[in-house]
Amino acid sequence: DQTALYIRMLGDVRVRSQVGFEPERRSSHPYLCIDFRTLHSEYESQRVHRLLSFQRYLHSSRLLRGVPQQIPLHILDEDYTGQARCMLEKVGNWNFDIFRFDRLTNGNSLITLTFHLLNQYGLVELFQLDMVKLWRFLVMVQEDYHSDNPYHNAVHAADVTQAMYCYLREPMLAKSLTSYDILLGLLAAATHDLGHPGVNQPFLIKTDHYLATLYRNTSVLENHHWKSAVGLLRETGLFSHLPAEDRELGSLILATDISRQNEYLSRFRMHLDQDNLCLSNASHRHFILQMALKCADICNPCRPWEQSKQWSEKVTEEFFQQGDIEKKHKLEYGSFMTYVAEPLFAEWARFSDTRLSQTMLGHMGLNKASWGGLQQEQTPVSEEAEASIASAGDAAAARRDANTATVAGGTSSKEIPQGSRES
Repeated sequence: DQTALYIRMLGDVRVRSQVGFEPERRSSHPYLCIDFRTLHSEYESQRVHRLLSFQRYLHSSRLLRGVPQQIPLHILDEDYTGQARCMLEKVGNWNFDIFRFDRLTNGNSLITLTFHLLNQYGLVELFQLDMVKLWRFLVMVQEDYHSDNPYHNAVHAADVTQAMYCYLREPMLAKSLTSYDILLGLLAAATHDLGHPGVNQPFLIKTDHYLATLYRNTSVLENHHWKSAVGLLRETGLFSHLPAEDRELGSLILATDISRQNEYLSRFRMHLDQDNLCLSNASHRHFILQMALKCADICNPCRPWEQSKQWSEKVTEEFFQQGDIEKKHKLEYGSFMTYVAEPLFAEWARFSDTRLSQTMLGHMGLNKASWGGLQQEQTPVSEEAEASIASAGDAAAARRDANTATVAGGTSSKEIPQGSRES
């Protein structure tokens, strides 16, 4: 855990670095030859940077003037505060536009949203969370998401957190979950992709990335995410007065490993078939939290079309960036797992057959139709172009055959220039 903490505190675990690397030469990888003796000094240096950053946040907020009953949106420009507050009043709406909210909060959607939800549930007061420690923790969480990732960034984390909140409000969960379950679920959603390098696990393994070595090629990214989250909790001391439950947070985040999708889906389906889920049982509640986080993590196909389309473009851009790196270093192209959302949300609807579940399935069906329509619009153009090229090729071949036959048959030379002009 200490090693993982130090590695996270390096700040930049990107594989797309300015230095570059050659996979065939292990020693040339910028992250493989790490002198762990230097990590502590770099760790202390970054702590100073974060402290100054946090002080700037506090200076620009009203936090030091006391905490009023209605928690203000500390980091918002005054012109946008009203609009952001209005949006937070409808934060439980499935059509919540996280992109607009991120603009209104000046790029601080994750901090603002998570803080608001924790306060709305009364968790800050219930668990006696230190306001300064909590704010510092959220600032550091947002900083640890790489803003240059097209998809796996703090906005995605905020979107997942908002979706998780929608699921926590579903009747089946709302009447069964404890306050601690809710606290754990919201924190897991906010930190589930913490420090994501913008590439997937197979890529990290193929390039002998140090994270793959550290976690022995098993749930590499998810282990990195939850260890990073635990590192921040320890660094800020947010839960220092509470019993340590690191493994429960880790278990939730590890469930988002897409390579284990069938494992969790099969178990979920078995519980539903046997009708033996008992949410008064702590282990069953934890499993449902795992499934809720999995749904929240890949809920983009279930969002309204405009939001869903934006997310699809972002995840595609990030995937193709990885493809460019693989091509540059002559690696095999990885495959992007598709068709995982529909089976998962079908089973979730069996578990929680509510208006929200039907809304998500409805959006997914409409979005699939919209993508199909876009493909059909592009296909005729391609087919016509191919047909035109093929016809031109056939005509040219026919003319060449005719010219050859004409020359072979001893036709006058006047006809040869005509064939040349045509060809």
